[in-house]
Amino acid sequence: MIDHLETPEGTIVYEVSGAGPLVVLAHGMGDSRHSYRFVVPELVAAGYRVANVDIRGCGDSTAEWPSYQRADIARDLVAVVRKLGGPAVVVGQSISGGAATIAAATAPDVVVGIVELAPFTRAQSVDLVGLIRNSRHRAGTVQLAKVMMTGSLPGWLTYLDAAIPTKPADWAAERGRIETALRRPERMAALRAMTRTSPKDAGARLADVHCPVLIVEGSADPDWADPRAEAVKILGDLPDGVGEIAVIDGAGHYPHTETPAQVVALLLPFLRRTLTDTAPVDHA
Repeated sequence: MIDHLETPEGTIVYEVSGAGPLVVLAHGMGDSRHSYRFVVPELVAAGYRVANVDIRGCGDSTAEWPSYQRADIARDLVAVVRKLGGPAVVVGQSISGGAATIAAATAPDVVVGIVELAPFTRAQSVDLVGLIRNSRHRAGTVQLAKVMMTGSLPGWLTYLDAAIPTKPADWAAERGRIETALRRPERMAALRAMTRTSPKDAGARLADVHCPVLIVEGSADPDWADPRAEAVKILGDLPDGVGEIAVIDGAGHYPHTETPAQVVALLLPFLRRTLTDTAPVDHA
């Protein structure tokens, strides 16, 4: 079922499938809810109600917003959870990983767990040694810089080719879907605006997250010279005992697309532990 969340700034579109405890999925910049096309059926089959969100600026949601910060995305996600009753586990990839952090920190009554896939959740600094030594990281960084500075569609598509080292069987069609969307100037403008945001707002809230957190990285993610080290830094900024790390060998920045079976195998035990005996929150 396709549904809408109306906000003063625009409309958020999301698709709800299944029945059971609530899981909210949020994709990365320049993408859409279709990013989770392999994960949703598995979660539904396992007995979860899944709300798959097009974050602001993306998919079928309104393209033009005043701001695309992680705090803004978090506010949208919390509003979706509250509209659907909650409580929920929020799964966020890339920019939405940081948004999930803020959602958990600001709405602990309805966000009872978060999963961060290849997340940008801490303020970043340039890793000169990593850029020199790691050609994959260097190539991905160069292409992202092109997008940030000029809104280059070829730059984004080249980045995706590096960020998804293991292509799914439908990649040609999916790449075409993404390219078609980003040929619309307003969609590319949203992507470009997101590349200019800082994860600093999310990093500032890590210490305020007290629900369970699962951080999933791909070992071949070009966004970092050492993805595991980034996960360890996130874990170090969380309160003791709330977080855990999993690294999928060979996966890039989109593990839910490249290695969905491994992502689902990580998600299901986490969801069982986190959503056990949860009851909907009454907002009447």
